[in-house]
Amino acid sequence: MTLIEELKQRGLLHSLTDEALEERLEKESVTFYLGADPSDSSLHVGHLMTYILARRLSERGHQPILLVGGGTGLIGDPSGKREERRLLDFEEVAENAKALATQVKRIIPGARIVNNYDWLKTYDAIGFLRDIGKHFSINDMLAKDSVKSRLESGISFTEFSYQIIQALDYLKLFENENCTLQIGGQDQWGNITAGIELIRRRRGANAKAYGLVAPLLTKSDGSKFGKTADGAVWLDSDRTSPYAFYQYWINVDDAEALDRLKQFTSLSLETIADIEERMAASPHERHAQKALAEEMTTLLHGEEALKQVQRITQALFSGDVRTLSAEEIEMGFEGVPWAESAGPINIIDALVETSLAKSKREARTFIKQNAVRVNDVRIEDIETELAPSDAIEGAYHVIRRGKKRYALLKHV
Repeated sequence: MTLIEELKQRGLLHSLTDEALEERLEKESVTFYLGADPSDSSLHVGHLMTYILARRLSERGHQPILLVGGGTGLIGDPSGKREERRLLDFEEVAENAKALATQVKRIIPGARIVNNYDWLKTYDAIGFLRDIGKHFSINDMLAKDSVKSRLESGISFTEFSYQIIQALDYLKLFENENCTLQIGGQDQWGNITAGIELIRRRRGANAKAYGLVAPLLTKSDGSKFGKTADGAVWLDSDRTSPYAFYQYWINVDDAEALDRLKQFTSLSLETIADIEERMAASPHERHAQKALAEEMTTLLHGEEALKQVQRITQALFSGDVRTLSAEEIEMGFEGVPWAESAGPINIIDALVETSLAKSKREARTFIKQNAVRVNDVRIEDIETELAPSDAIEGAYHVIRRGKKRYALLKHV
């Protein structure tokens, strides 16, 4: 099976600019590049398709370059945007670029990092317009989807010029790195073809450059992939914990889980077919979701993070949170109500402070009904004191009311 055939079967290919690329990818090692937009300090899972595509190419022996847009990030890509981006300052773009490079290296370990600010900073306005701008037709630029979709709402000259600057990136990498392939999401098609055309105009009709784009991801309901009710699922562990990241994959529906196994993991198509058969026989076991969550957590956060996440999951399932560390408590109970205490606190007051009870009277009732547990121990005495010495690592009491209502008491 050729690489292009496998990409098609896995749902990773939307379009390519030239059918000759398929044969070239089989016969030689191709240097290719993809870009990272430093408009934020972290990618989220909705960005993963292109980076996983790059990983597939790299695994087949092709040479990846990650272009971090230190220069283009100061401009802003209009692709897929309904309104003008907020312009970032140089320091913010530089910090974001550094953070993104670290994240992407985990997905594509062999990627070489370049920053387009290194060559864009050498141009002055007149030189840019004479040497590069003259090769672009306004009519062609207006026909690009990234521009056409913004004509009614408005687009600045700054964002309008973005495709010229990205095309220049491809030309520079073609000339300096023998890079002959650019990959991206399907919304980058216009920018990629602009680069190929610039290479042809500057280097002649025999200059061979290609483009390959992956489909944009949406969920089965049409909503953006990687978004939840609380926002994006980030790859940065400080913004989305490994546990929350794992839980995201565990909770996708069956059809989506199978699609993502094909697109995002290194599991063979035969293995995924076997998982699908097991799902049909015992759907309640969520075979695809578990395999997906394990593969993605390992890829983005490492094996130790996966083991930690699995410990949290098992502790919450078995009801024995005392086996968890303070760090794991914070991760597993992220988002639940919580309160702080500078010293010992009565259980009645703790229930009220953490909003597990509306009043002290209600709190007493819950205890008398045997509905309250602290660190998985049932509380029967309304005079019980929760002291730091009894807390997990001296920091946390996990309070549970009933079967599913949790809160944290943090000792400070």
